[in-house]
Amino acid sequence: MSDSIKRCVVTGLGLVCALGDDAASCAASAFSGKSGIKDVESFGTANCYSHKGAEVPLMDEQLCSSKYDRTTLLCIKAAGEALADSGLDLGKEDRRKIGVILGTCIGGAASIDKYYTDSHEGRPADSGDILRMPASAIANNVAVHFGLDGITANIVNACAAGTMSLAGACDMIRAGKADVFVAGGCDSFSSLAYAGFHALHALAEEACSPFNHSNGITLGEGSGVLIIESYEHAVARGAKIYCDVLGAGVSSDAYHITAPRPDGEGQMSAIRRAARNSGVDLSEIDYINAHGTGTSKNDEAEFLSLRTLFGNRPDLAVSSTKSMNGHCLGAAGSIEAVLTVEAMNRGEVPPTIGYSTEDIEALKEKSGGIGFVANEKQTKDVGIAMSNSFAFGGNNASIVFSGEPRVAARERNMDPVYITGIGEVTGTKAEGASGYTADISPEVFKQHGVKTAFLRKLDRFSELVLLSGIVALEDAGIKVDDTNADDIGIVIGTSDGPMTEIVNFQKLVIENGTENGSAFMFPNTVYNAAGGYLSIFTGIKGYNITIANGFQAGLQSVMYACETIRRGDGSIMLATGADEMTDVESELYGNAGYLGNGRDSGFELGEGSVTLILESSKSASERGSKKLAQIAGYGTARHSVAYGKAEGTGEALARAIEEAAADAGISASDIRTVYGFANGSKTLDEIFNEAVSKIWGNGIEVKNVRSECGEARAASAALSLARAAKEMETGEGEYSIALSYGAGGIYSAVVLKKA
Repeated sequence: MSDSIKRCVVTGLGLVCALGDDAASCAASAFSGKSGIKDVESFGTANCYSHKGAEVPLMDEQLCSSKYDRTTLLCIKAAGEALADSGLDLGKEDRRKIGVILGTCIGGAASIDKYYTDSHEGRPADSGDILRMPASAIANNVAVHFGLDGITANIVNACAAGTMSLAGACDMIRAGKADVFVAGGCDSFSSLAYAGFHALHALAEEACSPFNHSNGITLGEGSGVLIIESYEHAVARGAKIYCDVLGAGVSSDAYHITAPRPDGEGQMSAIRRAARNSGVDLSEIDYINAHGTGTSKNDEAEFLSLRTLFGNRPDLAVSSTKSMNGHCLGAAGSIEAVLTVEAMNRGEVPPTIGYSTEDIEALKEKSGGIGFVANEKQTKDVGIAMSNSFAFGGNNASIVFSGEPRVAARERNMDPVYITGIGEVTGTKAEGASGYTADISPEVFKQHGVKTAFLRKLDRFSELVLLSGIVALEDAGIKVDDTNADDIGIVIGTSDGPMTEIVNFQKLVIENGTENGSAFMFPNTVYNAAGGYLSIFTGIKGYNITIANGFQAGLQSVMYACETIRRGDGSIMLATGADEMTDVESELYGNAGYLGNGRDSGFELGEGSVTLILESSKSASERGSKKLAQIAGYGTARHSVAYGKAEGTGEALARAIEEAAADAGISASDIRTVYGFANGSKTLDEIFNEAVSKIWGNGIEVKNVRSECGEARAASAALSLARAAKEMETGEGEYSIALSYGAGGIYSAVVLKKA
């Protein structure tokens, strides 16, 4: 059984970076070869070996607001332009069908810096900064700002996040979960990122020189936003259409947490997947906006990948716009996507700048006959274009755009998806302790073949994710090898990610200076490091994405994993919900007023990681897998409130429940057991009770896992579904449902059916 593929089109563009404060001015600078790279002004670099950056000037009061973190403000500016460009009349649209999905690498790093700098220098720290720190806050804040009530998600796969957010928007539209998405990426300039790359000796002393001198990156900041909508919706409202988004490819290197595979295997896998999912041959691609960071290892691997796949093709134009606006991390892919769409519409290709005559001669030898565009733009009809993004953690993403209408090759396979394995790592509460902590001692890892040399590289968040992933694979009887590594993927959902490592690294920089960051700690400050380590240890090379979106991200990971299987990008997926609990987490939640006798009676923090193995019907049958339960349907709804407030409505939760039931092809009344999300918050209890009473009255059995593991956030959400699945394997009921709440008024529901 299959669903036909919907066309996804781009109808609006917004861009802010060092090249300008809107898409037109940025494009004018990029296509004319103008650089926005200058000396850093945001913080001191006197004792650093590099002083260059591509910063956005403080253009107006909007970017000086204290209401949001700078990363969010940059995105609001780009999103506002994109929405205006699209011509969407928000007063007439169903705002519940307009979602926001954004990529970021460092999230609210500027607010983290401010909070701990104030504390270090003896000033009262602003508790409001705490709610501006998490990457989880960004999409919600943008949605609240524009009054949008559709699906939100924050993709946090480092430098591939912007590209993956665009792909994710298309996936949700094709799944019928939204009509329109505000999609893209955003990151601000920060001492955290600068100190980290400085510690790795990865910064260029002068402006970066991609595919040329390749002596390091230049960090930048900004936001690129595209309005992506279904073709039918765009036509119905008479929208102008820039191009189609045909398809994307995502892969894992399974090699190293910061360095790319030298053989380019992971990059080539993403490119091939993107072409396959787009229904195009590689020979049809006219232009590639390359990742092109300017580091020797990245450039060498990308040169090899392009030469291997595209051979001697002087008609293929390739360039790296990072040579002008720097590496904008989580915003890079979406900024480059906007410039790629501009190239298609202008009939011009932007250059890579900074080449001397001698450099150009050397480029001819390195390029293998591919038409790298140096110094000056090239006039060219660009019918099909690709944009590539490769990231820390070994994550690779490629996306394909077409100026002419085309139907993507692949349909959604609607055959059943089953849960076939579970790995639970949860916390327990010791006598006198203030929360629930998990036993992740080295002895536990040794039982599963994890050596100390590998384990010592990991932070606590990564340890939790790795252990639950290993246990889940063992429970499902899956051995990863060369025959199946490309067909297995990873989706991780988290609320706070590696916040402890992020905070400790930032404190180190504040206390010792930008020049004294830790090269050992920095790789673990990116949210997707945990997924990278899981990939490296297990050898998984397929789809790999990390979503930071509040407590409910543990259920959202299952939704994304299910959609990945349905669109044919994997037969087996590891869907994980994970969050840590440390002194840092306790301090932040306590100072924000959520623990003990806080603003709403408080809850007790927990930690854990729960991984569910999702498997296609075909794969499960071929392997003879045990089928714990079937993923029958899912739903998400929002009642937009400010991030961090335990507010919302039972009506929105009821919508999520009803959507999940409809997706499963049943009535909500067919469900007999619900796993809830009460955690000690009076408000959340009221929201839950309102929805349950509206739908089921007293005719439903309610269960909750938090009494045994505390509020482990994304892990609690995933644990609810895991327990429901185990119960369904032996119980009598045919349907059950797991519910979760996320800060900002987002609710998720997943319906299970007895296998």
